[in-house]
Amino acid sequence: MISFLLSIVALVVGYFIYSKVVEKAFGADENIQTPAVRLEDGVDFVPMPSWKIFLIQFLNIAGLGPIFGAISGALWGPAAFLWIVLGSIFAGGVHDYFSGMLSVRHDGASIPEVVGHYLGGGFKNFMRVFSVIVLVLVGVVFITGPAGLLAGLTPKSLDKTFWIYVIFAYYIIATLVPIDKVIGKVYPIFGIVLLIMAIGVSAGIIFKGYHIPEIALTNMHPKGLPIWPLMFITIACGAISGFHSTQSPLMARCITSEKQGRQIFYGAMIAEGIVALIWAAAAMAFFGGTAELGKAMAENGGAPYVVNIISNTLLGKVGGVLAILGVVACPVTSGDTAFRSARLTIADVIGYKQGPIKNRLAISLPLFIIGFILTKINFDIIWRYFAWSNQTLAMIVLWASAMYLAIKNKFHWIATVPATFMTAVSITYILVAPEGFKMAASIAYPVGIAVAVAALAIFLVAANKKVKNNNVQA
Repeated sequence: MISFLLSIVALVVGYFIYSKVVEKAFGADENIQTPAVRLEDGVDFVPMPSWKIFLIQFLNIAGLGPIFGAISGALWGPAAFLWIVLGSIFAGGVHDYFSGMLSVRHDGASIPEVVGHYLGGGFKNFMRVFSVIVLVLVGVVFITGPAGLLAGLTPKSLDKTFWIYVIFAYYIIATLVPIDKVIGKVYPIFGIVLLIMAIGVSAGIIFKGYHIPEIALTNMHPKGLPIWPLMFITIACGAISGFHSTQSPLMARCITSEKQGRQIFYGAMIAEGIVALIWAAAAMAFFGGTAELGKAMAENGGAPYVVNIISNTLLGKVGGVLAILGVVACPVTSGDTAFRSARLTIADVIGYKQGPIKNRLAISLPLFIIGFILTKINFDIIWRYFAWSNQTLAMIVLWASAMYLAIKNKFHWIATVPATFMTAVSITYILVAPEGFKMAASIAYPVGIAVAVAALAIFLVAANKKVKNNNVQA
């Protein structure tokens, strides 16, 4: 219990202290006119109040990850608390802030264009393809999960396939209409519901006498799966997630002052970390241990069952339904913005103005067709590939952020250290994973670390060269 409460406090303190360090390093300037003001178009560039943007950003980034990912991560025991806290403060918060604010500085550009500006044309072209693939995978992952939950709440005639069609219909509407018409009006409400649900679950665990284990580095996974690198891939959205960098430009096109960035981008990441922490603790405590949690998940269909039984037990029938609806809304509202981001990313690449509805349809409809086809593939396979590509995307965005800081002669290590760490995570995982190269840990671990060190060395050389060139040109 003490570890859980201290972890919550650490996340809050991390926001109030470290976010200011990150903001100062970036150099937020309230006198610079933002894209929402300069480029307002009534569709994607739309000024909105900061409180509303925060709630939209929070809901956009809080898909299945901070709930399903945290529940799965809880199988390793309270070591998950450490990753959620340290990851959110020193990696996820930094990643989300820079992905949003660098977009602001580049006219609300999508993340591939931002990365390309700092890491070169090769990375830009890679990111253009890679980020669209990740976004479509996100959209698919965030259809099948909530469709299954809704099927469990409704009559048998309204099966999973029915709800997939319904969610797709909603996706099409939300992706095409101006951002303030659906997203701007509905998402803040769901954002508040999600926060209330998380608070209710944590209160139920605390006040109903459940035992939350204290932090220990012991591996408690019932199948003995190693903490490194699996836990760092499993718990993504609750600590650091590359998907967030694809969402931040949406809100970068809506803020009216650079000083709002710390609250919106870094703050939403910390809020998501708190949600992940609560669900990880609830999963560990409710079933009495990681072995019991693993058994319950294996016998009842995984994380959706955990959400259902915990919500109904701790919050009652009405509260349970509201909680589950919050969990349903969470991925659905991330899935539609994933497709929206994919539309804007492609539009940025080809210079295709998105004002006319026919232009939006021309890009969106092929994406939806591909997404629908992918819903026919086993969910677990899609999720595994999404998990790795998600953290790889985060790694690249952190390197781009580090390069920005280096070029500006700022303290780049606040981005360089987490970038190096995430490089080791991503490379090691794909080497050992069943969907990867299936290498032995004795080979994959040293290779992953060696690649991360090599990446750091290459970055330092490249950054030094860029700084020298800038000085000569100046």
